[in-house]
Amino acid sequence: MRPLFTWRLRTRELALGERTRVVGILNVTPDSFSDGGQFLARDRAVAHALRMFEEDADIVDVGGESTRPGSEARVPEAEELRRVLPVIEQVRRERPDALLSIDTYKAAVARAAVEAGAEIVNDVSAFRWDPAMAKTVAELKCGAVLMHMRGRPEEWRSLPPEENLVGRVMRDLAHWTQAALDAGVAREHIVLDPGFGFGKNFEENYPLLARFQEFHQMGFPLLAGTSRKSFIGRALVRDGVDAPLDARLHGSLAAMTTCILQGAHIVRVHDVRAAVEAAKVADAVLRV
Repeated sequence: MRPLFTWRLRTRELALGERTRVVGILNVTPDSFSDGGQFLARDRAVAHALRMFEEDADIVDVGGESTRPGSEARVPEAEELRRVLPVIEQVRRERPDALLSIDTYKAAVARAAVEAGAEIVNDVSAFRWDPAMAKTVAELKCGAVLMHMRGRPEEWRSLPPEENLVGRVMRDLAHWTQAALDAGVAREHIVLDPGFGFGKNFEENYPLLARFQEFHQMGFPLLAGTSRKSFIGRALVRDGVDAPLDARLHGSLAAMTTCILQGAHIVRVHDVRAAVEAAKVADAVLRV
C-alpha cells in the first residue's frame, strides 16, 4: 500500500494514496515536444482541458513554456502570462470546481496564475531558476511540485553519465526541498517528482523506473511523469528507428503502471482516458 498523505492546496485539500491521481497535460505553447501548437489558441486549449476533466482527470496542468530537449529560447514573462491566464480563467468560469496547476518556473507567472484560480505550482526547476519562487509559493500557500532536472534543456545532450542516478536525484531533491522548507513552504504543500527524461539520457531512466519505490524514503508524496518521453520511444525502436510520439501510448502506460505499483501517488499524462483506466487496474492490485 502507498503511504497516505493529505496534500494541502491553495483553497482545498487532496487525499493522496487511496487511489492514483491523474494530471492531464495542457501545453499552451507552439513548440512542446509532444503537442506543440495544438492548443495554442485559447478556445482549443479550454476545450481540451474540459475534455480531460470529462475523461476523469483530477488535475489539469497548464504550461506556457516548453522545456523540451534542446530548448534554448526563454519565453518572456508577459508572453507566458498571455498564453496561460485566459485559459485558466475561462476553464474556471466554465467549470468552477476545476483543479488546475500552473507549470512554470517564474514566480510572477505562478502568482498571477494562482490568483486566477490555479491551486498548484509545478516547477521543473524545483524553485532554483527564480530566487523569488520559494517565497512566493510560501506566501500563496498553494500546492507545489518540485521536479528534479539535471542542467538546462540546452545542456542535456552534453551532460556526462551519472553513475548512481537514483542517489543523485534523491540527494538533489533533499537539498532543494530543504531550501523550500527554509523559505517557508509548508511540508504538507510539497510533492516530489524525480523528473523522468529531464537531464537523463535514455538508459538512465530505467533505474528510475526500477527503483522508484526508493523515493518514498524522502517522506513526501510522489509524482511520475513518463508520458510519451523519448526513452519510451527508444525502448520501442523498430528497424533502427525510435517509435514516434503517436506510437508511444502503450509504452507510456507500461512505464506509468510500473511507477504506480511502486507507490506513485500522482501521474502526469497526455492520454487521460487510457491512463485513468490503467491506473484503476494498478490501484486494484495495490489494494490486495
